[in-house]
Amino acid sequence: MSSATFVDELIEALGADSVIAGKDIGTRRVCDWSGTPGAQPIAILRPRNTEEVSRALAFCHAHGQPVVTQGGLTGLAGGANLRGGEVALSLERMTAIEEIDAVSGTLTVQAGALLQVIQEAADAAGLMFPLDLGARGSCTIGGNLATNAGGNRVIKYGMAREQVLGIEAVLANGTVIGDLHKMIKNNSGYDLKDLLIGSEGTLAVITRAVLRLAPRPAAVSTAWCGLPDFAAVTRLLNTAQAQLSGGVSAFEVMWPSYYDYVLQNCGGLRAPLESQHGYYVLLESVGSNAQRQAEEFETMLGEMLEAGVVENAALASSESDARAFWAVRDAPSEFPLLMPELIGFDISFPIADIGLVAHQCETMLRERWPTCVALVYGHLGDGNLHVIVHVEDAPPGTVEAVDDAVYELTRQWHGAVSAEHGIGAKKRAYLGHTRDAGALGAMRAIKHALDPNNLLNPGKIFEDRGAA
Repeated sequence: MSSATFVDELIEALGADSVIAGKDIGTRRVCDWSGTPGAQPIAILRPRNTEEVSRALAFCHAHGQPVVTQGGLTGLAGGANLRGGEVALSLERMTAIEEIDAVSGTLTVQAGALLQVIQEAADAAGLMFPLDLGARGSCTIGGNLATNAGGNRVIKYGMAREQVLGIEAVLANGTVIGDLHKMIKNNSGYDLKDLLIGSEGTLAVITRAVLRLAPRPAAVSTAWCGLPDFAAVTRLLNTAQAQLSGGVSAFEVMWPSYYDYVLQNCGGLRAPLESQHGYYVLLESVGSNAQRQAEEFETMLGEMLEAGVVENAALASSESDARAFWAVRDAPSEFPLLMPELIGFDISFPIADIGLVAHQCETMLRERWPTCVALVYGHLGDGNLHVIVHVEDAPPGTVEAVDDAVYELTRQWHGAVSAEHGIGAKKRAYLGHTRDAGALGAMRAIKHALDPNNLLNPGKIFEDRGAA
């Protein structure tokens, strides 16, 4: 059957209002932020609810038609990009926040809802949805769960996986898995929820979720710190975790390469500190008692200044000050415009190794590509390191060479090739740097069991085009 004939039958089966095809696709963006090549879909499906997702997948399954689910397209691994010949399944119509249960501390939502909208809804109910990342205004919760997103507050609240109590999803053949429970304790057989979170749309399409909310902090303390060396960075982290009763909710570390670049190239930012330092840390702690929180935070910071661990610090005295600090850390959202051909890495290591790994990585990049832009920053509290590389007027093969070099360094240091953005299409060749043959075999077996015809997001995670 030709693609045109299939699309005609698809429209007849699902309704013209649910299918975009041909010239109507127009200039819609159908690729993520990774720069990984992507193709146009033969059609875009726009279901309104789980039943319509089920009907669409059942129809595609019956015709052997591959499907790629797309959310906000803010990913950095090519996980939502198409290879050619697929149907795109967009959840842009499935945005409803269905229920907020303040007693249970849960929020039930459709998978197409924006992360920022969920955060605001939780806040309006006097609670907090802790998952947070720079793309909050564009990314969808379905994509966050499909990639097990991390973000800024993993150190206190955990990855996306820890924010979910229940998931509803649709398998490749249209079967609905309904598991929208609100219980924290639920050991009733295999945890399909945890299996689907992080599976990048290769096992099922997440349609709805029950999210776990946290108490909204009564007080938030935020400081921007300048430190002399990496030993001082880890000492500050350990001291803050030990002395602050509310713990550390964010610990964002920026190397001078990153700090200097964003202040020079990203508009609207102001330098939190006038002085120059070896490292910069955005430190945040939350608490339930405003006076106690402020006193503990300022006392700890004062001790670190007196000991020379922190060379200089700026304490946010208002929400606008804190937003200004966070704006410096959230600047990577502008990187695709400033560096259209950037090569991004989202890798992780034991915290103790990060200082040496980052130094070795920067040195290696500048020796091999002397004119490159190399920026380093990360969520140090969870071992996540981000590296951005841009080689202007790069000759063919540069991207592959940079990838090989950085991922080989990751392998040598026993790190993970993906900390929070998934494998997608971009990192398939390097998955074996982190997972052994036994683990890869188990992953393939799961994929074959749930999607034997390899119709859901084919060509992602695994290096070859098939999964069995």
